[in-house]
Amino acid sequence: MTKKNILLAIFAGALAGGNVASAAVTADEAAKLKSSLTPLGGEKAGNKDGSIPAWDGGWTKPVPGKKLGDVPVELFANEKPIAQINAKNMAQYADKLSEGVKALMKKYPETFRIDVYPTHRTAAAPPWTYENTFKNATQCKLKDGGFSVEGCYGGIPFPIPKDGAELIWNFLLRVEAESIDLGFKNIVVNSDGSRTLATRNDEAFQFPYNFKDGSAAKWNGEYVMLRFITTAPPFKVGESLVIRDTITAKDSRNAWQYLVGQRRVRRAPTVGFDTPDFVASGSNYFDEVKGFLGHPERYTWKLLGKKEMYIPYNTNGLLAVKVDEAVSKNHLNPDKLRWELHRVWEVEAVVASGKRHAVPKRKFYFDEDTYVVTLVDGFDAEGKLWRTSMTTPFVEPAIPAVVTLPVAVFNLQAGTMSVVQMLNEEYYKVVPKRPDSYFTGDAIAGDGAR
Repeated sequence: MTKKNILLAIFAGALAGGNVASAAVTADEAAKLKSSLTPLGGEKAGNKDGSIPAWDGGWTKPVPGKKLGDVPVELFANEKPIAQINAKNMAQYADKLSEGVKALMKKYPETFRIDVYPTHRTAAAPPWTYENTFKNATQCKLKDGGFSVEGCYGGIPFPIPKDGAELIWNFLLRVEAESIDLGFKNIVVNSDGSRTLATRNDEAFQFPYNFKDGSAAKWNGEYVMLRFITTAPPFKVGESLVIRDTITAKDSRNAWQYLVGQRRVRRAPTVGFDTPDFVASGSNYFDEVKGFLGHPERYTWKLLGKKEMYIPYNTNGLLAVKVDEAVSKNHLNPDKLRWELHRVWEVEAVVASGKRHAVPKRKFYFDEDTYVVTLVDGFDAEGKLWRTSMTTPFVEPAIPAVVTLPVAVFNLQAGTMSVVQMLNEEYYKVVPKRPDSYFTGDAIAGDGAR
């Protein structure tokens, strides 16, 4: 290969992945994680006017009245909104609102608003996660054009991010429990405001990347496993799905589906990316679950910077009420959804060269303290805003961490909303980790046989 061709190949790799490689930060930079930055990489100090306070360790104490397996309960019940933003006054807050939030205010001017409460930086993690994050800062690197990572384990991989691909990996490898069980509903809200239960499911999530007794040397690259079984509506009862995701683009997802009508398990290679999510009656794409679920290979990821924005946060109160209280006619109930001012990383994702996706451009907003996706805007081929999502980060002291379920996905053109993995009137509990064999096609075949 000539020198010219080598350079062209390197340039093509950069276009495909957004980066050819990314070096870990220096020891001097990493030392900031023990001084000016939180142990996960957020700015420890508050902002100039004090509307964002300094981080003081996050929420690590038990929640009064909460028992193991309970849904979240309100943390700040006595607080009142410090601002209400709607279609009439949103111009004065425009610099702190996403395009999607502003579009919802315009589309539903009589009903959609955001109630802004005092900011609480509740993000926390186990001590060993902080230790691993500190190690990752100088050891973890992007590889394969940003589509994989190496040298990481058990903490935020890039706590001092300098690249958009690092931010999406921070989210995918975020702080979670080793294993959780939950019940959830997928609810579709139609354009006329009517509501349909797409499915009700029991699910197990496992996060091998976060196993306390693991290490980078022992980890095989699988970072999440999930398995669920559908219990409603009647015609879908017994359907089941297993997913195992890895950091490697070549073999990024292994999935198996049990089909009741066929009474057999089959491989499910199309479960991912922009395939319509059959668990939600096709009303959202598979990679819109949790804000983003799956491998980042379809996009290049450009870091636009950090800014202050109003985002859903500490939303335990929304998840503590009945479904009828949590969901309004066309959106989540503004009376129950808490918004706060936080610093977020803004990342633009554009379809990579040689790839395809139904949503060719997205903007993601990652909370600086946790790296969870909070808001996502999706644009069509003409550059028009088409879709917008909001997640609901809540405090789970049993980990401890701020985690996020459900996500509300809006199709602005169709006027619909899909609420994915809704915890209301369900359960969410941290449980002992299961054997890998639980998350296999053979395991769900056994369920079907019974």
